[in-house]
Amino acid sequence: MKNVKNEILLTIFTPAYNRAHTISRTYKSLVKQDCKDFIWLVVDDGSTDNTAELIKEWQKQDNGFEIRYVYKKNGGMHTAHNVAYENIDTEINTCIDSDDELAEGAAKAIIDKWLEVRDKGYAGIIALDYNLNTGEVIGKGFPEELTETSVSGYYNSGGSGDKKLIYRTDIINQYPEYPVFEGEKYVSLSYKYLLIDQEYKLAVLNKNVCNVEYQPDGSTNTMYSNYAKNPKGWAFWRKVRMKYDVSKKRLFIDCVHYVSSCKFAKEKRIIRNSPKKLMTVLAYPFGLALNKSINKKINT
Repeated sequence: MKNVKNEILLTIFTPAYNRAHTISRTYKSLVKQDCKDFIWLVVDDGSTDNTAELIKEWQKQDNGFEIRYVYKKNGGMHTAHNVAYENIDTEINTCIDSDDELAEGAAKAIIDKWLEVRDKGYAGIIALDYNLNTGEVIGKGFPEELTETSVSGYYNSGGSGDKKLIYRTDIINQYPEYPVFEGEKYVSLSYKYLLIDQEYKLAVLNKNVCNVEYQPDGSTNTMYSNYAKNPKGWAFWRKVRMKYDVSKKRLFIDCVHYVSSCKFAKEKRIIRNSPKKLMTVLAYPFGLALNKSINKKINT
C-alpha cells in the first residue's frame, strides 16, 4: 500500500535545461519503479523548449507518485541544486539528471537501505551508477567489505567514476549554498559533499541505482570551455580543495588549476588570495602553462 504523503522519505530531483528530448526517459524509469513512495521534483533551469509542457501533462496522470515542478531563471546546475534543496521536505533526496534513468528497483533499494541505517549517524548513502549504453559500472565498484565511506575517502583510496549520492535533507541544508558568480554558470557540486565529508560518512549501497548517459553538450564533455567560461567558480572550488587536500601531490595539482583559473578570471591577487601561498608560488609557472594549453584547446 502506498504511504501517505507525510510518510514519504525520498525526493528524487531532476535539474533540467532544454532536455525535453531526454527527460521522458527519466520519467518512464520512475513510472516503472515497483515502489512509488517518492516525490519527483523537477527544477527547470530556464528551459526554452517544451520541458514545462511535458511535466505539466505528466502531473495530470495517475503515476503513483507526486510530481512537483519549479521554474527558475537559467543559472547552471549548481543553482538548480540550490533551488531543489529549498523545495525538498522529505528526509532524504537524490539527484537523477534529465538524461539519466533510475535503475529498475532503485527506489525500493534506496528506501530499504535508509530504513536499515537511518539511526546510525550517516549523512546518507553512496551507491553505484552504471553506463546506460554498456550496462557496466562507471569507474570502479565498491569492495565487497566496504560498508561505509565518505565521498572523498572513496576516491582517495583509489575509487573512480561517478557515484550516486543520497543525502539527508537536513544535513545537506546545514552547509552553505553553492555560491553564484556574476556571468558564470558553474560551481562544482562536490563543494557541499567535501564539507559534509569532514563530519559525516555515508552508508554503502553496493547496487546500481542509476543508468547514466553522457550527452555531447553535458558538463563532462565540455570541460575545457567550462574552465574558460567559469573561472571564478573554478578558482573558488580549487581554494576550497586546498584546505582539505590529503597529499602534497593533490595540493600541487589544485594550486596549478587555481592559478590557471585566476588567469582566466584576470585576477591579479593570485598569491595573496590563496590559502596555500607557498605551494601556489611553486605551482605558478605550471598554472600559466595549463592556462595556455586550455586556451589552445578551446581555440582550435
